[in-house]
Amino acid sequence: MTPSPRRHTRRTIAIGVLSAITLVAIPLFGQRGPSARLERAPAHVDLAEQILETMLRVPGNRAGFRTVHAKGIVCEGTFTPSTEASGLSSAVHFAGAPTPVTVRFSDGASDPLIPDASPDAGPRGMAIRFALPGGSVTDIVAMSHNGFVVGTGEEFLALQRAVVDTDPQAPHPWPVETFLAAHPRAAAFVRENRNVPASFATDAFFSNNAFVFVDTRGHRQPGRYQLLPAAGRQLLSERDALTRDVNYLMDDLASRLAVGPVVFRLQVQLPNPGDPTRGSSLVWPDDRRTVDLGRISVTRVLPDDAVVARSLAFDPVRLTVGIELSDDPLPALRSRVYALAVQRRLHPSTGAR
Repeated sequence: MTPSPRRHTRRTIAIGVLSAITLVAIPLFGQRGPSARLERAPAHVDLAEQILETMLRVPGNRAGFRTVHAKGIVCEGTFTPSTEASGLSSAVHFAGAPTPVTVRFSDGASDPLIPDASPDAGPRGMAIRFALPGGSVTDIVAMSHNGFVVGTGEEFLALQRAVVDTDPQAPHPWPVETFLAAHPRAAAFVRENRNVPASFATDAFFSNNAFVFVDTRGHRQPGRYQLLPAAGRQLLSERDALTRDVNYLMDDLASRLAVGPVVFRLQVQLPNPGDPTRGSSLVWPDDRRTVDLGRISVTRVLPDDAVVARSLAFDPVRLTVGIELSDDPLPALRSRVYALAVQRRLHPSTGAR
């Protein structure tokens, strides 16, 4: 049965918007009424805990799986820095020999069985771990949408609550519709994340949050990561998306890697004077200067990727010398929620947070 336009909007909000921040789960239609409205946490409860507790009230989570981006594939490869990279930052992986990387591609939803071509599976994710000399690591967490759904943790919590408080059987406007009407960038985020990529290898990914890159002289330069596919960005039409198998993104990536590496160009977009670094939902114009950091070559799917994925936890604030946090408050908040969610994933029977 084809969902009505209203139900499509509901489904898109629940999966597309919330999965984008990698902090929430999918509501299910018809499983919540007015009696299940969210009880507000006491004011003293940490914002990250409030976000996670709100997330856990949304039906659709599965014990032992990621709260969102539950369906994915773990690969390995190498990062080879460009000649420009060391001029931007003194980070050790931006100079010298190639660095081993672990890369996880994912659908955005919390349902590990969601069809890859579903318009509700976006935004897709690409998370990268660089294995640095001496055994340390640094991470990049990116998604296939340029710009976050909101700019602050408080706005994100308000969006979470609006979704939880929305009863699909209630008259319009729903709380989530009221929120989107007051937040046009969030509404655009919902629409744009219905796009379906032809392949993980032909999608682009964005960190959205600004970081500060520090060179050997101590010069500090804010910027945002972008990961651009060497094969070019390609999206499916709605008609073509209907013909794809349930796991086509995962299968396609494995098939491509059997022939040769899948390559992404890692670059940093630099702001002009006056461009905001705090507002991660505010996208910098395409004409801003970029610095080419190098190439990420994904070479194979890990044979035990499902086992690896369970304990593998990426963190946007797992940085290294030469890369620092900016004034954007969201990475630190995301890190805190991630830590709470990881404990829940690894210890679902005890309810650990």
